[in-house]
Amino acid sequence: MTAAVRPLAIIGPTGTGKSQLALDVAERLGPLGAEIVNADAMQLYRGMDIGTAKLPAAARRGIPHHQLDVLDVTQTATVARYQRAAAADIEAILAAGAVPIIVGGSMLYIQSLLDDWSFPATDPRVRARWERRLAEVGVGELHAELARRDPAAAAVILPTDARRTVRALEVIELTGRPFAASAPRIGAPRWDTVIIGLDCDTTLLDERLARRTDAMFEQGLVAEVTGLLGRGLRDGVTAARALGYAQVIAALDAGGGDEQLRQAREQTYAGTRRYVRRQRSWFRRDHRVRWLDAGACSPPRLVDAALDAWRHVS
Repeated sequence: MTAAVRPLAIIGPTGTGKSQLALDVAERLGPLGAEIVNADAMQLYRGMDIGTAKLPAAARRGIPHHQLDVLDVTQTATVARYQRAAAADIEAILAAGAVPIIVGGSMLYIQSLLDDWSFPATDPRVRARWERRLAEVGVGELHAELARRDPAAAAVILPTDARRTVRALEVIELTGRPFAASAPRIGAPRWDTVIIGLDCDTTLLDERLARRTDAMFEQGLVAEVTGLLGRGLRDGVTAARALGYAQVIAALDAGGGDEQLRQAREQTYAGTRRYVRRQRSWFRRDHRVRWLDAGACSPPRLVDAALDAWRHVS
């Protein structure tokens, strides 16, 4: 495969500048043509713009973007749906002779795409049984059950993540194997994709995340959430749990006063920092990632380094 049709993935923790690097790389590629494929689960949702730091259309520099604004907030985002849709986008971009640039930080979404994850079958009856159990005992007890059956899965699924806990227990029951056994092995990435990781010093990133969180609230996150509640956000299985959105919903439910919103802002920042730790732990285990320091390099140098890695694959 020539470099002209080899995809580039730009991954890494939230707040490191992945979207801007992707735009800069796409512009530098010029006549080759490049199109961006989103790999941020919450940017799939229409109307979830401020809280996901989604690039407005006017800021996309005329570069085609895929897998943005494809779901209503009442729909459930799943890795399997994303994998199918994003893979189709990439195949079409490659067929046109352009360069797909995959950008995001949603760990399972990226790995499912690059490692061609085959998803275990689902059984509505088994799923319904575990969902009834969830309603009876709560997510904490159900997660404890997962820990007894599959400690490795419980270690990577948050104790508050009811949907993934139910899915893991369903897969274990259907396959008779640990949930992790269905995960893809890390090998040669699909389409010979070159994977760039963007990160920076923790102190610097914490400062960026604080500014980012403040900006979201100042730019109208509360109003955005209020509008989305009128479109059914509260009924959404995945959208309503997104960082920032879940915290604002709780604040509004508690009265929506200054103190409640201040706490929502603090909780959003703290939750984002925790998420960054999980992202780093996940991505750092992938030996294929070529890491760049977003804090030590100027934007032009980051573009140079990313394109050098893309052009000169060992």
